Amino acid sequence: MADQKGMSGIDVRAMTAELSAMLPLWVGKIYQYDTRTLGIRLNGEEGAKYHFFVEVGRRAHLVGSLPEAPKFPLSYAMLLRKHLDGGKVVEVGQYGLQRIFYIDVGKKGGTLRLVFELFDDGNIVLIGDDGMIIKPLWHHRFKDRAVVPGEPYALPEGTDCSGYDEEGFAAMLAASDRDLVRTLAVSCLLGGKYAEVICADAGLDKNMPAPEADAGAVYAAFHRTLATIEGDRHPVITDKGCWPVGGIGEEQKAFSTYNEALEAFYPMTAAEKKAEKKKPKLSREEVIRQQQEAAIKKFDGKVARAEKAIEAVYTNYTVVQEVIAVLDPASRERSWQEIEAVLKGSDLPAARVIAAVHPADAAVDLDLEGVRVKIYVHEGVETNLEHYYDQIKKFKKKKQGALDAMARGVPKKKEKPKETFTILKAKWFHRFRWFYTSDGVLVLGGRDASQNEELVKRYMEGKDTFVHADVHGGSVVIVKGETAHLEDEVAQFAASYSNAWKAGHFTADVYMARPDQVSKTPESGEYVARGAFIIRGERRYVRNVTLGAAIGVQFKPSVAVIGGPIAAVKERAEHVLELTPGTFGPNDVAKKAQRILKEQVGEDTWKNLRVALNTEAIAAFVPPGGTDIVGEE
Repeated sequence: MADQKGMSGIDVRAMTAELSAMLPLWVGKIYQYDTRTLGIRLNGEEGAKYHFFVEVGRRAHLVGSLPEAPKFPLSYAMLLRKHLDGGKVVEVGQYGLQRIFYIDVGKKGGTLRLVFELFDDGNIVLIGDDGMIIKPLWHHRFKDRAVVPGEPYALPEGTDCSGYDEEGFAAMLAASDRDLVRTLAVSCLLGGKYAEVICADAGLDKNMPAPEADAGAVYAAFHRTLATIEGDRHPVITDKGCWPVGGIGEEQKAFSTYNEALEAFYPMTAAEKKAEKKKPKLSREEVIRQQQEAAIKKFDGKVARAEKAIEAVYTNYTVVQEVIAVLDPASRERSWQEIEAVLKGSDLPAARVIAAVHPADAAVDLDLEGVRVKIYVHEGVETNLEHYYDQIKKFKKKKQGALDAMARGVPKKKEKPKETFTILKAKWFHRFRWFYTSDGVLVLGGRDASQNEELVKRYMEGKDTFVHADVHGGSVVIVKGETAHLEDEVAQFAASYSNAWKAGHFTADVYMARPDQVSKTPESGEYVARGAFIIRGERRYVRNVTLGAAIGVQFKPSVAVIGGPIAAVKERAEHVLELTPGTFGPNDVAKKAQRILKEQVGEDTWKNLRVALNTEAIAAFVPPGGTDIVGEE
């Protein structure tokens, strides 16, 4: 029975059965209205049009029409459109009787699965044909599963009895210490109302102990109910809820399909939203005052969280010390990917408090008695505490600034920019050459001898990979983890930011080594120059690597100029220029690139984002030596 809190597993079974009967279908436009609701236009045969509406954690069903499309598509809808638009719906199914169903969409590249979770807070998860998560609506890490990109999609712990044979069903009842109705409600994921329906159909007292029930009669009644829901529905709304078959309570109205019943039971919220828009608008002064008050409240909250984190660290001082003592040396011998895998399977007290890892920052999140604290593993406990004391000072200063602004009154109205973007925040590694591979691994390169030394001595850890062009002079390249793009993207990066480019070569050899092969200690009588290193043991070579680089402008998740190997930049940037060894100096190339990119992005947008989009940001990614822009006369 569906109620206002949401649909049960039986309701999901009825809804998906109706959708399955409508196949074949094709995916049209996908809309995201807010953080919880999604709409999908489905196209059927002979021009048929259908509208599917989902409110995660609560309901999913066809509707007569979708709410008005947002003026600016939200990011998750854009991602789903990119992967699913025009694809053929090949299957609609449910995981047992769980409140989880899926839509399989076939395209030339394979079959993708869009999973909808209608329990707890809910979620929507896009899964590749290899079973790995491409992107969820919400990132979550639970004790029994992780719903994050790159992880295999796993169901929550626990099973239902829809897959049991009669013997297994009888064993489930015999093992229960509950009465019959509660056993069916919990172990079969039926909920109380459907469990009562099955008890009545079996002719048994719902309050009798489950082990004493006639298992055969209950099993038969259970499967009769499933068969009716899948093939002979008579949907009704009663004063108790919305049922795919005649249910409990006084009937109010019958419907020809369960989706129609669900739509009537869960009225669309579009009208409510329109009514909300018609309410009197606040004055500009009132809006600014509310924003200032909200900012002060936010700063108070951040100060309180920092103080809570400090208290949690002091309370669990020994545990935090142990985490640092274990992970500091471990990260110098293993990659963070390996460390994360070990932590997941470990029962050690230090491992149990680790909630998440941050490889780029060499940090972990600790769950200290319900308080989440970020700890940098290469720093001591007291140094970590200083980060939180600095946060308290910063937010108290911001709060005082907001209070001063309130005292000064509302400033004169300024013209608002046409578009709003988030600027990429500066990170510690941005002073080096850097890029992310197509599979998301951070790669760093030195700009000069001093940075080459610093990268090896301070930032090369565990099973990082050392990469260098086989020429005199060039970036030391450190790969922070394991990637499938060592021989293409990383090798091109190392070759292009070397003297091979400056010499006008179009190919170069590149070699790779483990961190334990890299040394600054020379043999007797030898000398190692600043920024140079001795590689001992066998090197792994990639021959005749094509030199080439790209500079691009990305807008999502934040605005920035990015650069590096061509394939990696094209994966993330909306506007891209390719570079080859040529004749123009780095400054001239940076100015030309700025002119071209400004034309592609648009004068107004570029002007509004000049903090991130400027000649200096572009010049940082231009290789040393003469360069030509591909396609530029």
